[in-house]
Amino acid sequence: MPVDGTAPETDAELATRLAVQTGQILVKLREELFGQGASTWDVKDAGDAAAQAFLARELHEHRPDDAVLSEEEGKTDQRRFTSDRVWIIDPLDGTREFGEPGRFDWAVHVALWTADRFGAAAVSLPAINAVFSTDPAPPHPVFERERPRLVTSRSRAPYSAILVSEGLDCDAVRLGSAGAKAMSLVMGEADIYVHDGGMYQWDSAAPAAVALAAGFHVSRLDGSPIVYNERDPWLPDFIVCRPELAEPVLKSIWG
Repeated sequence: MPVDGTAPETDAELATRLAVQTGQILVKLREELFGQGASTWDVKDAGDAAAQAFLARELHEHRPDDAVLSEEEGKTDQRRFTSDRVWIIDPLDGTREFGEPGRFDWAVHVALWTADRFGAAAVSLPAINAVFSTDPAPPHPVFERERPRLVTSRSRAPYSAILVSEGLDCDAVRLGSAGAKAMSLVMGEADIYVHDGGMYQWDSAAPAAVALAAGFHVSRLDGSPIVYNERDPWLPDFIVCRPELAEPVLKSIWG
């Protein structure tokens, strides 16, 4: 117990606090650098470095015995192969969008994988001052659209997304980071997110955990559950959708 007598943070409380505070650091840094006329590349590099440094320091202080799998540190923490507690973090998901003034579709991902399931997670969207956690879980949004809305990449439409869009007659929207896309479903702004262009475990771990907690279907492209803390951090495909749309989505992809 902390020396001031307060109860220690739960894993969910820690994940949420870290996602929020990292986001606050990034928002302030972004404003300062753009105000100084910094280049897009300098803003992106500074954001990645500052977010990683803060999260690494906080996790070392508050969960020193846990392993960490992070985008910025890659596969350097070998403890994750023998640990039942691994924090999978993306300190700045959507670095491209972070480096563009005015864009909101970037995120901070903090997730805890415990042996074979999520122990806690949070995703923050700092530019809109929003955070979504596994505890308390976000309420499942009501589906009121005539046609489902599919969210996909800004730069390319994955083939699987094209199949789903055509098969379910979807309206489509484009967003940047994986966290922003997944949280658009949690916020009720979209209904399906399909990705087949390749990603890493830290790109989807926290969004997957939060979406599952909110009652969404989350799986690989073939419908199988996603397993994290695998030796190879590459995780090439990902589906998040409303549960009633899972079967039609998979049918559209595989026939």
